[in-house]
Amino acid sequence: MLTNKPIWQTSLKVIYNISQFVLGFILGISIIAVVAGSAGLYYFARMSSVLPKKPVYEEETAPKTEIVIETPEESLTVSEDIPIFPPEPEPEPEPIEPAIPENAYFAVVTWPQGLSLRAEPTINSARIGGIAYNTKILILEESSDKKWQRVRLLGNQQEGWVKGGNTKKASY
Repeated sequence: MLTNKPIWQTSLKVIYNISQFVLGFILGISIIAVVAGSAGLYYFARMSSVLPKKPVYEEETAPKTEIVIETPEESLTVSEDIPIFPPEPEPEPEPIEPAIPENAYFAVVTWPQGLSLRAEPTINSARIGGIAYNTKILILEESSDKKWQRVRLLGNQQEGWVKGGNTKKASY
């Protein structure tokens, strides 16, 4: 059934329907966003406010025994957990420095990423450790082609080979 409505009324009805759809879509997305945000806020608030219980260790729950020392003037109660006289600290042994070879010298690593410590003076050799940037090392010798240096780490006395040109002689 066709009606004889003017075209402006028909186009006004279409614009009204489209605006109704767009407004409904925006309101629906807004409601979904508010609900999701509220749920997320609730979840994070619950997670941050519920803390786990503090663990209880056997030492804390065991009854402490007390020692009673009686003196002529008064009686003194001392807990077993607190020593009456603290033990004397043991002196630390002085580290024994290994002998430094005649042509050896101290150096500092200058390569910013540090160096790989290798078992043999080849790039395909096994990596046995690493040396951090600005670490003090002892250069023991250089390979015949001057591309590799045999080094000793000062902390653990580990020896290996590093690529030459990545160290700077240091005056220590």
